[in-house]
Amino acid sequence: MLKSFLLLSAAGLFAFSPALIQASASQDAAPAPAASHAGAPNPVKPTAEAQARAKEIYGIDCAMCHGDNGNGQTDLGKSMSLNMVDFTDGKAMSAKSDGDLFDIIRNGKDKMPPEAAGRANDNIVWNLIIYIRKMSNMQAAAR
Repeated sequence: MLKSFLLLSAAGLFAFSPALIQASASQDAAPAPAASHAGAPNPVKPTAEAQARAKEIYGIDCAMCHGDNGNGQTDLGKSMSLNMVDFTDGKAMSAKSDGDLFDIIRNGKDKMPPEAAGRANDNIVWNLIIYIRKMSNMQAAAR
C-alpha cells in the first residue's frame, strides 16, 4: 500500500513538473518594455506633494549614480564607467524631450535599470522628470 502511494505520488510530480518549471520561468522573464513616449510632452501638472514624492524617489533610486545635484559625478558612476547626462546642464537637457526621458527611466538604458511600475507609477515618473529638469534651472539661476 505504501509503495503504491509513493509510486503514484512520484508519477504525479513527474507529470506536473514541466508545468511548474514553465510557470516559474515565465515569472522570472524580464518585463516587456513600456509603450514608447518618444517626443511626447509631459502630461502632468506638478503639485507640492507629487514633487516631494519625486524628490524621494530620486534620492532612493537615482542619486547614487546621478548625484544629489544631478551632475552625474559620483564615485559609483565613475567606478562603473557610466556616461551620464549632466542634469544641471540646460543645453544637454534640452536635447531630450520629456517623453524620451520617460522611456529611459521606465525601460532603463545601458547599465541603468528600469524603474518598475510597481515602485513608481507613470504619474510619479512624469513628476520625476519635472524634478530632474529643475536641476538645470537651479544651476542656471546660481550662475
